[in-house]
Amino acid sequence: MNDILIALGLCHWAYRTLQRVVEPNSSYNNKKQLFSAFSLFRNPDSLSHSPISQSILITMAKSSFKLEHPLERRQAEAARIREKYPDRIPVIVERAEKTDVPEIDKKKYLVPADLTVGQFVYVVRKRIKLSPEKAIFIFVKNILPPTAAMLSAIYEENKDEDGFLYMTYSGENTFGIIEAHDQDISM
Repeated sequence: MNDILIALGLCHWAYRTLQRVVEPNSSYNNKKQLFSAFSLFRNPDSLSHSPISQSILITMAKSSFKLEHPLERRQAEAARIREKYPDRIPVIVERAEKTDVPEIDKKKYLVPADLTVGQFVYVVRKRIKLSPEKAIFIFVKNILPPTAAMLSAIYEENKDEDGFLYMTYSGENTFGIIEAHDQDISM
């Protein structure tokens, strides 16, 4: 059942994204653009250089934290954090562009390594004060990670060159979340 809900959510998100990006009077063939956009869901790392693929990538992956802080400073901060707190993961959480969910008050989080993605979604929901009937989805490198996955595993597979794990949240899809303990994990 969860697989069906995830698939429906991804289809809905793709449809809504394509509605915003594809212009009927563009000089590109719409079939070609749609194929290019849907190739993103099969393999996000093999994006073509078409305008539709670039628009979707920008919608999901633009990081203002990276733009505000130089690489050397981010690397030094992540190394200092990992040295001081080896059982914690430095995470940057940012809102996706063109989403209707509120902006988060803090971007940097120091997360226990044994926390699941679902539990972290609960923390983000609490921070943005999102009502229970609204859905939120967390993306890592433009991919929706499994809610039962440990953040330590997600971190090892997807950490950035600067040592932070970058996550983007959006309200485009719909399915449930896992409850977590009430502890403050923000930095």
